[in-house]
Amino acid sequence: MYQEVLQKIKPDMEKTVSFFQGELAKIRTGQATPSLVEDVQVNLFGQKMPLKQLAGISCPDRGQILIQPWDKSYIEPIEKALQVSSLGTSPIVEGAALRMHLPKLTQEYRLQLAKVLGEKSEETRRALRKRREDAWEEIQNQTKTGEIREDDKFRAKDELQKILDEYNKKIEDLVGRKKREIEVE
Repeated sequence: MYQEVLQKIKPDMEKTVSFFQGELAKIRTGQATPSLVEDVQVNLFGQKMPLKQLAGISCPDRGQILIQPWDKSYIEPIEKALQVSSLGTSPIVEGAALRMHLPKLTQEYRLQLAKVLGEKSEETRRALRKRREDAWEEIQNQTKTGEIREDDKFRAKDELQKILDEYNKKIEDLVGRKKREIEVE
């Protein structure tokens, strides 16, 4: 019976780690990627829309992002949205496209990124621990009602911890990879 609880927790933990992975992709390193700008909110026709719905985004080289709006009338609102984004650079309008050159990372900015990485990873770990606590509570309730035997309860607790350790390892690996990207540039 406790296996069902353990099977229910895994997809939730997987979603948490996937969300964390998406958040890491938004952190700027020396490498230009579309994920740096695709979720920038553009005010267009009185409503906010993510940039990825208004333009094609590509990276012609390591330090550049090329944005090609689907309609020329989108250029000005996209330019304004990118100027207020936190990328540390302004877009250059080139005909029917916008080009952004990403500046080199300073040591101070790298330290700031490392701090942000630490904060985001701790938030994710906290969310994983919360999911473990919820599952443990459910297991304890099922033990009280007699659905799970006492010895299975402790077996479930050990397995819950193994699952948490597995997902914490994934987070460590993701953070380590991102730190290497920040250092290399």
